[in-house]
Amino acid sequence: MFRKILIANRGEIACRIIRSCKRLDIATVAIHSDADAEALHVRLAGEAVAVGPAAASRSYLSIDAVIEACRQSGAEAVHPGYGFLSENGDFIEAVEAAGIVFIGPPSAAVRAMGDKITSKRLAEKAGVNTIPGHPGPVEDVDEAQAIAQTIGYPLMIKAAAGGGGKGMRVVHDGTGLAEGLKRTRSEAKSAFGDARVFLEKFVTDPRHIEIQVLADGQGNIVHLFERECSVQRRHQKVIEEAPSPFLDDATRRAMGAQAVRLAERVGYVSAGTVEFVVDADCNFYFLEMNTRLQVEHPVTECVTGIDLVEQMIRIAAGEALPFRQDDLRLDGWAMEARLYAEDPARGFLPSTGRLRRYREPEGQGIRIDSGVDEGSEISVHYDPMIAKVIADGPDRETARSRLSAALEAFVVRGPETNASFLTALLNHPNFVAGDLTTNFIDTHFSAGASFVEPETKVRHELAAIAVAMQMKLAHRASRISGTLPGWIYCPDKDWCVLLEAEPIAIRLEAPDTYRADGEAFEIALDWRPGELLARAVVNGRRVLLQADPLTEGFVLRHRGAVLRAIVRTQFAADLVARMPRKAQADRRQLLTSPMPGQIVSIAVAPGDTVEAGQELCVLEAMKMENVLRAEGAGVIDDVRVQPRDNVQVDDILLTFKEPARESAQPPAKEPV
Repeated sequence: MFRKILIANRGEIACRIIRSCKRLDIATVAIHSDADAEALHVRLAGEAVAVGPAAASRSYLSIDAVIEACRQSGAEAVHPGYGFLSENGDFIEAVEAAGIVFIGPPSAAVRAMGDKITSKRLAEKAGVNTIPGHPGPVEDVDEAQAIAQTIGYPLMIKAAAGGGGKGMRVVHDGTGLAEGLKRTRSEAKSAFGDARVFLEKFVTDPRHIEIQVLADGQGNIVHLFERECSVQRRHQKVIEEAPSPFLDDATRRAMGAQAVRLAERVGYVSAGTVEFVVDADCNFYFLEMNTRLQVEHPVTECVTGIDLVEQMIRIAAGEALPFRQDDLRLDGWAMEARLYAEDPARGFLPSTGRLRRYREPEGQGIRIDSGVDEGSEISVHYDPMIAKVIADGPDRETARSRLSAALEAFVVRGPETNASFLTALLNHPNFVAGDLTTNFIDTHFSAGASFVEPETKVRHELAAIAVAMQMKLAHRASRISGTLPGWIYCPDKDWCVLLEAEPIAIRLEAPDTYRADGEAFEIALDWRPGELLARAVVNGRRVLLQADPLTEGFVLRHRGAVLRAIVRTQFAADLVARMPRKAQADRRQLLTSPMPGQIVSIAVAPGDTVEAGQELCVLEAMKMENVLRAEGAGVIDDVRVQPRDNVQVDDILLTFKEPARESAQPPAKEPV
């Protein structure tokens, strides 16, 4: 067994690998960029080596810097995690040439499976079902149009060297083909250094189901069953679970057997994942093979009891697998949600900044894999994932309800997060029923930021809880020193809560009893002023919510809903109703940056007339290109940025002589 392992990664996965190494009594070496000098993975490792500046291309992606870190530290082996250099054949060969063991598959297998065109041909030879498509790279638009005529729409444009949801576009008809080809090539070149793309038939309403495989260096290969990864946004997985609620035993066995055959065909060693798309009739087709540890590997660990990182290390050290296929069983159910620093209200644009408050949830069946703690910085340079929240239980419903509760109790303040959106997903009736496709989010959550509209009874319940919290604040204020003698605190009986501008009358009928629209709510509130997490028992039922203070109320987060609650006494509300409203500033003549990033291109010039939907500029953030378009007709007055300029949130990019708004920027809310 190795004495010291260097982890060629950062963040959550680096911390995850360190945990397994500590259980095996293996010393660990972290690498870090200048931006990550104080990162959690650096503090958890036994030692750390700096490998370059913040930009990943000059640090975590620098093969020479990582090899030099191995030499400096005396590491005997390298674990690449996922992303960065994990599927880079040149890196594997450089590691082995330096006399260091690579904890992962051989470079030949990585190269074969990393090229989607080559991998599809190998899959066909191995007898694996494949999606109809064009077998080679597409050279130009004319060729793409000819291919599209053959395989038909809808089709998928995919980067040959792609992965991680990047370099992929779905095209539904010929009008979007040229634009899709251009954007996919640009993203592929930026993310992978390879602009080759190919076309294949897009399976309508598919499920995305993958098979985990493990292979040692002695000819033993097994599969560890499947993971359902159908809930995706922009081809990136959002929620994963094991097993799939869709597969029957026969399909599970057939998919597992094909995954093992493909691994045998390419001489695979270590952990890998064979991904399939599955249609409504349980027909399955090979998508790609990921020659690394997957982000969602914890759900497989939960239902099989096998530590995949440990097995990768043991295989790299020359050990044989301690089990065979017949020894493996599925036990229970597990789900994982990816908590990202992104703003659902602004089209899921990345959100950066320091974690001012960070409290991970605890509870039965809950596992948190994270690479941050309170005070950590979410940087524009790297992936915005904060943590993976994993829940397991004896059945799917138990795992789902535990995961939902854990997300509701996860306190993060600083960057915006997708926590409420994830909770809304988990509680959607179709998700509860296991009715999933890769179009799930587009189908059920296409209305922008208003993901959840609570029913009337729940709104009244939340309004009553907000009044109970406001009364606690008032009672605490009444006990402050220096009050006039003889003054006694007498709580108001009548209150008005503006819940997202909807007035709800609340009456205090008795201590801890509140009435709204004829319904009484008995509330036992477990909350102290200043806490962000509030627990209550309402009419005998437990309620969990988060509450951020406002000048006159709270922002409430509950079961996927995010609601602004202005809490006033009825007397104060009557006075406010008589006050004039402040005019809203008109920002329609400005195009501002919706996120930090770098300008890729500018499509307009001063004096140009633009129409609604017309491209204005392209902004790259976290390796994804975002096209900013005009919301309405207008005339360009000034262009204030140039390609390659770095911009921050709300920086002015363009101005208009006549109003026009870009689609990525939401309108400001009406002031209360």
